[in-house]
Amino acid sequence: MRGSLAGTRDTGAFLDWSDSSLVRAARDIGPDLDAALELAVTLGPLADELGDRTWTWLRALGSLGAGDLTVARVVEPHLDALAILAQAATDDPGSGPTPGPGTTWGVYAAHAPGARLEAVATADGWRLSGRKPWCSLADRLDHAVVTAHVDADRRQAFAVDLRQPGVVVEDGPWVARGLADVRSTALVLEDVPALPVGPPQWYLERAGFAWGGIGVAAVWFGAACAVGQAVLDTARSRTPDQVALVHLGRIDGALRATLLWLREAAVLVDAGRATGSEGQLLAARVRASAAATAELVLGETGRALGPGPLTSDEEHARRVADLTVYVRQHHGDRDLAVLGAQLVEGDE
Repeated sequence: MRGSLAGTRDTGAFLDWSDSSLVRAARDIGPDLDAALELAVTLGPLADELGDRTWTWLRALGSLGAGDLTVARVVEPHLDALAILAQAATDDPGSGPTPGPGTTWGVYAAHAPGARLEAVATADGWRLSGRKPWCSLADRLDHAVVTAHVDADRRQAFAVDLRQPGVVVEDGPWVARGLADVRSTALVLEDVPALPVGPPQWYLERAGFAWGGIGVAAVWFGAACAVGQAVLDTARSRTPDQVALVHLGRIDGALRATLLWLREAAVLVDAGRATGSEGQLLAARVRASAAATAELVLGETGRALGPGPLTSDEEHARRVADLTVYVRQHHGDRDLAVLGAQLVEGDE
């Protein structure tokens, strides 16, 4: 049975920007990974909106985040991978594969000490060998866009069929309480064929790299709106005191500020004004706003509602746990330091 909080509805003052049909679809799917992957395939055409009708893309991701973060965590990288492949086909014709109908995709671009994936050009094409960390749902996806070292200083993106021989999903620990079903482990590849997606360094230097980060921020924002809506609906169900109203005022101010950032980002991307250093700065600002908003809403909601919904409302408790984990993709003060450096080094 669904939780009792009215704040888990598909609509509300804090969700007035959303696509209620997508919110409802994600809520209905919940942590069902197979159904989430089916939805990802269905929503594949949304990847074409990025850079053209970007608000449609951001609104969809935010709506999924408001509905269920497990679903959003499955769909977002699938759409990102499709957008990457489309961008590569435009920037470097003939680069990368054309995604087959019904295939599911991920993006594995994380790096960690002690884990290195090497790409070597052979007479038969590129081959990948080594270890790749943080590969979410690698045991369930068909393909992935993976970054690998092509020499000491440069990395390049490659498309890999995850079902072929030589690809091993490590059985590492996954003790997460948030996003518990979106298991992320390392991949070990041994002489695995791959297709290049863009030239060396293209993956990191393309405009879409920053835009993808804004898409993740939209998911955080959508989930924060759903969490905050629980506070508003609870206040409306009884006469709130001044402290409850203060909680609501703080939540509303933070959510509206991030919504404005996301809308501005969509306008700038569509206008071609979010490339290069401008795009990187925009993404850093939007992500900082969304991360700060998510953390503020989580804190205000906990103080406003107390332990009750965290112990008796499954959907609310899972949403809080999921968002707590997901927003840690923003690296806090380190990412803020990067943002500050961009401001110091940038043009007036």
